[in-house]
Amino acid sequence: MMADQAGLKWVGFIFATITLAVMITTGMVVKGYADGAYSFDVPAATASSN
Repeated sequence: MMADQAGLKWVGFIFATITLAVMITTGMVVKGYADGAYSFDVPAATASSN
């Protein structure tokens, strides 16, 4: 049994589009961390639960 070539092309295109979107998003987040837009440090005012 063989898969439909046109169907496989569509599936491949969808996967490629999703992969590209994830790569771009990941790159933007990493660049944000590198530029210091995000911080790992929790501010002292919100860190204490007392």
